[in-house]
Amino acid sequence: MNRFVTVFKHLHIHPLLWVVIAIGVMTAHFYELCLLILIIFVHELGHAFAAAFFSWRIKKISLLPFGGVAEMDEHGNRPLREEAIVILSGPLQHIWLVGLGFLLWQGGILTDSLYQTFIQYNMMIFFFNILPIWPLDGGKLLFLLFSLKKSFPKSHKLTLYLSIMGVFLFLLIVLFIMPANLNAWIIISFLLFSIYYEWKQRRFLFMRFLLERYYGKTNELRKLLPLEVQEEDYLLDVLERFHRGCKHPIIVKTKDKENTILDENELLHAYFKEKNVTAKIKDILYVL
Repeated sequence: MNRFVTVFKHLHIHPLLWVVIAIGVMTAHFYELCLLILIIFVHELGHAFAAAFFSWRIKKISLLPFGGVAEMDEHGNRPLREEAIVILSGPLQHIWLVGLGFLLWQGGILTDSLYQTFIQYNMMIFFFNILPIWPLDGGKLLFLLFSLKKSFPKSHKLTLYLSIMGVFLFLLIVLFIMPANLNAWIIISFLLFSIYYEWKQRRFLFMRFLLERYYGKTNELRKLLPLEVQEEDYLLDVLERFHRGCKHPIIVKTKDKENTILDENELLHAYFKEKNVTAKIKDILYVL
């Protein structure tokens, strides 16, 4: 129970949200705005409660003027099954919310107008969030999907490439259907900035991923995935082949055709502790 109570300690309300609420009051859209904020809040709590259940480190739950975000202090080394559950726990909240809205409407608590608005908001947020665009839930699921077969940096880059394509497709739809919709342009700007920021941070995020493997809970890694490398391969090139959710025995092919097996932590130790950032595998192998 204490684990879930701490979720609310990480709640952060953006100051501009109060301005949006004030505008909603002045324009007689207060109830509709409250419904929207409630739906977004429950959506983000879905992510946060699932993360708390798996003892993830929750950084912040933010309610923004145009949405919300649940930030986790995790770096890609949790089991992929856990990550999938945490991601899906946001969109799944809309199922019971729609059911609750129906019961409140049947009980006369919600008017016809508010009920229709409530259903529309739930559908809008659900379908928007499952779009395969970073940092939406669909984009994060896309990252997980690529991670099943590809290394962390390749999966990350491919996710961002497809996300930018998705944003431009969304932009074309907005241009043809609702070019004067200010909210749509704000969302597009937010998505483009998020993808750009993620791209700029990609090397840093990859290093955090490796550091978490080196210093973090290695027992969280489930699947063994051997990597075959040559002794002339650079250490960093081998590290860039690391996958999420896997433990990597390193099989070194040497000139005398006798294979040598290294633990992945030996490579991480050489890179981070001994600062052998330009070393080749043979440099580590012969030192050992």
